[in-house]
Amino acid sequence: MDRLVVTGGVPLHGTVRISGAKNAALPAIAAALLTDEPVELENVPDVVDVGSMLRLVQRLGTSATHVGGAPGRIRLFTPELVSVEAPYDLVRRMRASVLVLGPLLARAGRARVSLPGGCAIGPRPVDLHLKGLERMGATIDLVDGYIEATAPRGLRGAEIEFPQPSVGATENLVMAATLARGTTRIVNAAREPEIVDLARLLLAMGAKIEGAGTDVVTVEGVERLAGARHAILPDRIEAGTYAIAAAITGGRLKIENAPLELLGAAREKLVEAGVELREAENGFEAARANGVLEGVDVVTRPYPGFATDLQAQFMALMCIARGAAMITETIFENRFMHVPELMRMGARITVHGGSALVRGVERLKGAPVMATDLRASVSLVLAALAAEGRTEINRIYHLDRGYESLERKLAAVGARIERVP
Repeated sequence: MDRLVVTGGVPLHGTVRISGAKNAALPAIAAALLTDEPVELENVPDVVDVGSMLRLVQRLGTSATHVGGAPGRIRLFTPELVSVEAPYDLVRRMRASVLVLGPLLARAGRARVSLPGGCAIGPRPVDLHLKGLERMGATIDLVDGYIEATAPRGLRGAEIEFPQPSVGATENLVMAATLARGTTRIVNAAREPEIVDLARLLLAMGAKIEGAGTDVVTVEGVERLAGARHAILPDRIEAGTYAIAAAITGGRLKIENAPLELLGAAREKLVEAGVELREAENGFEAARANGVLEGVDVVTRPYPGFATDLQAQFMALMCIARGAAMITETIFENRFMHVPELMRMGARITVHGGSALVRGVERLKGAPVMATDLRASVSLVLAALAAEGRTEINRIYHLDRGYESLERKLAAVGARIERVP
């Protein structure tokens, strides 16, 4: 099993190009199941989760071919569905696999999808997906770890109100609603940029969607969808991660292919912590504003609030900030599993339920640590970049799920980082 070896203490300088957003590419790949015409995606990141989703749709009947020219261009073509079963051996690798459920039901009238796996950051149930599809006329049973869903007469439009926003459920139901009879209205929908990106693709395919990016999304079903060409939006979490890498090492990075507004609420918190963020051509620059980082309290919220996927990285930054920071996680439980590993590096953190009190220290020190999930693993890389001495990060397969060429991008801007088998 590979590990990363990082020797810290080097300020990062240079340019990092941000890849396409994994969390936008996955639903876009699932959306290709809705049509029998080719869908061409550009700016698709080369990460393990994307590979897993491509293998899944290929199992269902999609041909997936890489096209020359633009980076990350993939042509998806599903002239017919050869299967409606998403088996456990493919779905267990990531939770986003459940996104094939809505497209399969909409196009074939039936689906058999294993209950999903993925990062161990607490239960993320699919009940909102299932209840929404039932409102649209599907019959759903849970049998031997599988979701068995049928809609032999097709799906129909419905009024669906979520008790809390859910990105995955919003995406699944929007995709299902594009081919349903009548109008579907989703209230308290998630508002993430990745949902807006999915809607852009579906609109290009001929769907009728209004309100994507707001808390009420309306979809008027159409008889069929066509092929389309679509570029995946840049990864806002990757952009935020590299902005933090610049600040935590005391360097300056140009973050390319990502507009500054993509950071959302994280932008305000980073500036408050003493990070200078300056717009630049085709991106922005990130550095410490005055050489000193300040402790800042953060509460994770659904978009447009502070992203839970940046919580671990921001905590790493707060470990060397002046004063104290209270970081409160409201989205996922068990998302403080990086805390004991950061403490091995000298961080002073006390966890109280869903909050972690971080008291800044002058410097972190290298140590052997272990990654526990995707975002936790990159927080350890950030801490290692700032630490004194050598850090070994084990179980980095989590990193490969969501960060394209992480060690290569970091090494190109001065990091002393090496992947060791």
